[in-house]
Amino acid sequence: MASNACRGWDNSNCEGTKHCPPRCPRYIDKTGTPVLIRPYEDDSLESLLAMYDAVETSTMALPPSDPDARETWLRQLTADGWNLVAICDDRIVGHVAVAPASASEPEFVIFVHPDYQNRGIGTELLEHVVAHAADRNHEELHLNVARERKQAITVYEKVGFDVTSTNVMDLEMALPLEEPLVTLVQRPPADRD
Repeated sequence: MASNACRGWDNSNCEGTKHCPPRCPRYIDKTGTPVLIRPYEDDSLESLLAMYDAVETSTMALPPSDPDARETWLRQLTADGWNLVAICDDRIVGHVAVAPASASEPEFVIFVHPDYQNRGIGTELLEHVVAHAADRNHEELHLNVARERKQAITVYEKVGFDVTSTNVMDLEMALPLEEPLVTLVQRPPADRD
């Protein structure tokens, strides 16, 4: 194995290779637990549905509270866009969907299982979205977030999203995929602070 390749879960010295994805898929959360971020695969639908069974529906009605509507929503998201999942303890604990995949300025949604929140997994998924979106030549990312989701808004602002419009229920936010942000999120683990 090359000296700059990752060994197990300690990727802190990894310098990356030309074969690496846009962002290292290995992540150690704030509790010291390994998390793997990978593209969603169709055979993972049951695990994804199980994660969403625990996620509370927001004031924006996402995810849908009805199990059949939720499955239809997830099938549409996974068919129309590109998706990443966070795997921890052998199950999906986080999901991000970016759609439509062909848009230069797609929208995305991101959810983390309640038992795995406040561990940095949402922030890591968000940084993966930025890295992968830039790699796919998207120009900007958009999202809507309920006003009461203060913690999520703080994370989005920390990454660089700006509020572009507001209404009674939610904020619309956007992030241009420009330098130096793209280079920052795509750095190999050995080059990060």
